[in-house]
Amino acid sequence: MQVATTRPAPARMARKLALSLAATLAVAGCDNELGSRINDGGFGNPTMNNILYQTGELDYTIVLSERFAREVPTTITFAFNSATLDGEAREILRRQAAFIRHFPEVRFSVYGHTDLVGSRAYNQRLGLRRARAAVDYLVSLGVERSRLEALVSLGETQPIVATETEERRNRRTVTEVSGFVRNNPLVLDGRYAQIVYRSYAGSGG
Repeated sequence: MQVATTRPAPARMARKLALSLAATLAVAGCDNELGSRINDGGFGNPTMNNILYQTGELDYTIVLSERFAREVPTTITFAFNSATLDGEAREILRRQAAFIRHFPEVRFSVYGHTDLVGSRAYNQRLGLRRARAAVDYLVSLGVERSRLEALVSLGETQPIVATETEERRNRRTVTEVSGFVRNNPLVLDGRYAQIVYRSYAGSGG
């Protein structure tokens, strides 16, 4: 069972500073949910970033990521200390799967998160279990596992709500566009626009 742990005073002070920063960012009205990867300036190393920019791949990855976030719920949440998908989470993942199947040239990543109750090590493991649960369900809906990645959990480090108490909105996974399938013919020809602007009618699938 997940339990709160006692932290040394310096660690607790550092945590309070982190929570304060998260609260400040939330109040500032960031366009992307805390934890978003595409627009955080960390898309690969500088050399790779430049290559992706020159070929157009980076721009189109961002455009498609924004489209995905507009047309499909990107986030599911979990009960306390659980990686079990409830009915609402399964419905959201069905909508995600329909979108993902419609774009076979695109790769996606699923990031796991937890609230701030419990130890950091435990929350890392729990966040990863949540990401894997989401990926497994998407695969069961016909999405190729090779296009999905359940990344090492972000654990408790990127809360939506800056609180050390139980908070369902922090217990989540977030699905995001992460790039293109390298060996796809359209990608090899650089026809990213043909992929990104393809017509799509959302469905639960």
